[in-house]
Amino acid sequence: MTSTHTLSVQDLTLGYGDRTVIQGLDLTLLPGKVTAVVGANACGKSTLLRSMSRLLAPRHGRVVLDGREVHRTPARQLARTLGLLPQSPVAPDGITVADLVGRGRHPHQGFLSRWSEADDVAVAAALDATDTAALADRPVDELSGGQRQRVWIAMALAQQTDLLLLDEPTTFLDVSHQVEVLDLLTDLNHVRGTTVVMVLHDLNMAARYADHLVALADGRLHAAGPPEQVLTEDTVRAVFGLDSRVVTDPTSGRPIMLPLGRHHVAAGAAGGVRPVRPAGGH
Repeated sequence: MTSTHTLSVQDLTLGYGDRTVIQGLDLTLLPGKVTAVVGANACGKSTLLRSMSRLLAPRHGRVVLDGREVHRTPARQLARTLGLLPQSPVAPDGITVADLVGRGRHPHQGFLSRWSEADDVAVAAALDATDTAALADRPVDELSGGQRQRVWIAMALAQQTDLLLLDEPTTFLDVSHQVEVLDLLTDLNHVRGTTVVMVLHDLNMAARYADHLVALADGRLHAAGPPEQVLTEDTVRAVFGLDSRVVTDPTSGRPIMLPLGRHHVAAGAAGGVRPVRPAGGH
């Protein structure tokens, strides 16, 4: 099991140019659990993951992994423990699927070490897990959006890190492949104890698969905790500006958010339903 690493942010402020995106954020991720980060567009979700993975330096505060600031940790050393799948990765022109997935093994190779059998096994397992083995010899730029997304996830899996950060891993995937990817990530968590942190737009998928929900609003932490505590009608209204009903899924026991359209809100106004406000960031 690999669930012993602790990643946290302390009084973290992040931004680009004159714009502040994250302000004074304190958050500790649960080791060995699946965390989903949710919030409206431009609330700081992707920015937070970039800073956690050492790609964006804090303006103030710090990101700490096992007691050491990640921005003071050598990149290769950090990459052996923590992996990131960004929102819109770009593959080199003409690179094949197998070669791209193989790049996930670079942090495990020193200056003198060669490609090993263990690397072959890791790449093959990642291709199989993402149902991309048949694409191994294809150029990445010839694939569909959904196929490319699964190949990028395979590269992240081939890295075999104890912590895995994924920014919208279900982008471009149809519902069937979304479920397959999220099942794969939770299996990775259950079998290896991998700490998984993922940004998701689908609140119901987030509540279904995550042990821990983190809701951001305007660059600040609005709520964090189990899905049953975080996914509430008040949170949906505060974070997304959306009126909804939250009910319990009779199969999973997890909360489900049912958005109320404008005509539903108007029809229920006599019962005290508040009118829909424009969603910030959408």
